[in-house]
Order: sequence, then C-alpha cells, then structure tokens
Amino acid sequence: PDPPGGWPVWPATQSLNHTYLSSHRAEQAKSRKAMGVVEGPTKARDAVLSILPFLPAGFLLVDLLDDPVPIVRSWLTYGLSGDWVGISPEHSSIAGEEVVAPPVGSQLLAYVIVAFLGYLATSSLVPKIKVYTLRKGICGKDLGKRGSSIADKDVPEALGIVPGAIFMICLILCLVGYATSHPTKLLDCNSALLSICFMLFLGFTDDVLDWPWRYKLFLPSVASLPLLCCYNGSTSIVMPIQMRPMLVRDGELTALAKVAQHFVTVDENDNGRIVNLGFVYLIYMGMLAVFCTNAINIYAGINGLEAGQSYVMGCAVLLHNLIEIRLGTASSENHLFSAMIMLSFISVTLALLRHNWYPASVFVGDTFCYFAGMTFAVVGILGHFSKTLLLFFIPQIINFIWSMPQLFRLVPCPRHRLPKFNPETGLMEPSTFPCSKDQYRWLKRRPDDTVVANMTVINLFLQILGPTSERTLCIVLLGFQFLSCAFAFLLRYKFAQLIFDE
Repeated sequence: PDPPGGWPVWPATQSLNHTYLSSHRAEQAKSRKAMGVVEGPTKARDAVLSILPFLPAGFLLVDLLDDPVPIVRSWLTYGLSGDWVGISPEHSSIAGEEVVAPPVGSQLLAYVIVAFLGYLATSSLVPKIKVYTLRKGICGKDLGKRGSSIADKDVPEALGIVPGAIFMICLILCLVGYATSHPTKLLDCNSALLSICFMLFLGFTDDVLDWPWRYKLFLPSVASLPLLCCYNGSTSIVMPIQMRPMLVRDGELTALAKVAQHFVTVDENDNGRIVNLGFVYLIYMGMLAVFCTNAINIYAGINGLEAGQSYVMGCAVLLHNLIEIRLGTASSENHLFSAMIMLSFISVTLALLRHNWYPASVFVGDTFCYFAGMTFAVVGILGHFSKTLLLFFIPQIINFIWSMPQLFRLVPCPRHRLPKFNPETGLMEPSTFPCSKDQYRWLKRRPDDTVVANMTVINLFLQILGPTSERTLCIVLLGFQFLSCAFAFLLRYKFAQLIFDE
C-alpha cells in the first residue's frame, strides 16, 4: 500500500516530468496553431478590435440621433393614426403636393435599426448557406495553409452572395422611406440598386465560371452607366492655389490652358480657380467604378483582409458623411443618402467578417469584392464626394501602383501572388518567382538572389516585418488601412485649407 502522503518525488524525476509536460504543451500549441485553432482570449481581443474602426462614427451617430424614445413613440403614433406626431418636418413638394420629410435623427435611427437586422440575418444565414455551396461544389482550398493538417479541407466559397443579398433587402427597405420623403432622389435610388445588383451578379458568376480578366475590366464600366446617366452634380473642380498661375496669368490664359481648352473649360474670369471638366469628369467617375471593384479584389489573399478592409473603409466613409451632415453643408442630403447605404453595408460586412476571420470558415469570393467596390463607387458618385473617396483607398492605390510591373507583364506574374505558409514555423512568408542573377536587380534585396518577392503590399509588409502569423499580418494590414483613413481625414479637413481658398 502507498504510504501516507504518497511516495516522494525525487527532484530529478520531477524535473524530467516538467520538461516532458512543457515540450508536450509546446507541441500541442504548435499543432493547434497549424490547424488554425484560435483560443478564447484571442477571439475576445479580435472582437474588441473589430469595434475600434466604428467608434468615431458611432459616437457622432449617437449624437445625431439625439433622444430615440420620442422618435419611436412618434413612429408608433404614426402607424396607428397615419400622421406624424411630435416631429418638426421639413417640407418638399412634387407635382404640387406637399411631401413630409422626417428629421435627420429619425431617418438615421430607422437606418440603424434596419442595419442591425441585416447584421443578425447575415450572421445567422452564412453558416446555413455555406452548406449549399459545399453541396454544389462551390468551394476551394485555403492556399495559405499548404503543408498544414487542414490544407486539403474544402472551404465554402462565394459566400459574399449572402451579405450582398441581405444588403439589397435592407437597401430596398430603406429606400421605400427615403424616396418617399426625398422624391427628387428616386432616380438615384434606382440607379444605385441597379449598379450594385449588376456587380453582385457578375461577382457570383465569376466565382462559378471564372471570367477572364478582360471581362472583369469591361463589365464594371457597363455597371456604372446607370450612375453616370442620372448624375446631376457639378463636373467642375476647384484648382489648388499653387496651380492657378499655370492656367491664368495677368488675366490671360497661358499656353497650357489654351491646350487644355480643347478638352475642358478654364474659367478665365475667375483667374483659373474653376475648371469645368465636363465629359472628362464622367469618364473619371466611370474609371473610379472599375478601380474600386478591382482594387479590393487584387489586395487580398489572407483570411479576413477583403471583408476587413471594406469594413474599415465603410466606417471611414460613414464618418465623413456624418461630419458633413453635422456641419449642415449644402450637400447634406447627398451625404444622408450615402450614410443610409453605408450603415447597411457596414453591418452585413461585419457579420461576414466574423466567419471570414482567421481561421476562415468561408471565403468571400469575387462576389463580395465586386459588390463592395461598386457600393463605394455608388456612394462616392451619387454622394458627390468621389475625390474624397479616393483618399480612403490609399493602401489599395499603393498596392495597385506597386503591382503594376506584374499586372502589365513587365515582370513575371504568377496566377496566385498570396504569401506562402511555412508549415514548420506556422508563419507566413513572402511568395516569390524565380529569376536569374542578372535579372530584376532593382527588386532584389541581395544581388545574387535567384528569387524575387511578388509585388504586393502584403508581401512588402512581410519583407519588412519578417515571417508573421496570418492573423497578425491581417491585423497589421487593417491597422495600416485605419491609419491611412485617419491620414485621409487630416488631408481633407486640415491640409486642404493650405491649397484651397475655401
């Protein structure tokens, strides 16, 4: 029988047991890491991080909503009696009849409620719809997990169709009230629905049929035509103070301005302050739609990046809309239209991000990339802030410029340029393409290298940071997106005062 208190454990044996347990736990942790298992505290931190981009817009939104209790009470009274009670309406007219427009606070509250319902619907439907995509073979392998135990696991693809469809439903519900109280914007509402629906359809067919790139560049231009046809805003731009002497000097047009007059109109009476781009501005907006849809698509390749960058940019656009509404600018109505779209977009994107975050249980596919890109193009064009919108795309612009040598085949371009996974370390490393020692020296870190890292911002960050886990890499890239959007606000509201006179 064992003596009271048990047999003594000798120090040497105790040390061996401790060493074995430590190594066993380390092997288990490494195995969980390779399989993409995320611990509970890590999930909680990720949930907190996901709220940060929305906080600035959220605080301003709460301030604009004022007190929701009287507003909800007024809605209930309206539903029972058919009249608005306790709301000071703004008035507009159409066909000689008076149309009541509820206050901005009540409209925003309605859009928030619809957006919240859209979040719940998307979050619950994604796990259900992915069963159908797997059943139909619409799935793929996670190329960022090659060499791990889950490398051969089928991951449902094209799940961007779920938030896209829910977004369309939310938008239709919002537009019923918005178009009723803003009848002059009815054409904008219909063109927005048409363009986004077209790109959602194109993205899903691309995931199923794998369209060639020439169609991906052409069809977004067609999808933007409804927006351009109903665009009734200004096509003029205000020139920076420093550039005006290049157009008008001593009250006369310069040689540069005379050449430009063949394509645009320079306001000679205003000393070159205003330039009417006319048809050129419409071409720019059409190209903006093409850029937005493809910029998100090529800045991808790791779990959570497509939905994450769209979520951060959506929060930035919403903040810009709310700032302009709060300031009471002349374009407040256009920004209210944009805020209505962005609230539903942010909610469904955040719900999708829950399932696409590392380790991803679903892939968003080109369906989401095209739908998200066209949504941004819609609010930028119809909200009349297309130039400001580009400021929120700084990482995507950098990625496009840095990728141009490969996109235009000046440098070999593999089909997949996403970073590679090292199964021994469980970390991501830059993907490369082979070359000889005397080729592409301007891209090499060492002259004798026979491989060159693919030219994407993702690989560029890995070259700077060194091998990194996929989750950490995505957080760093989304942090860069967040800081870029903050810098965009600095340019828009502070630096712009130095180069423009208003």
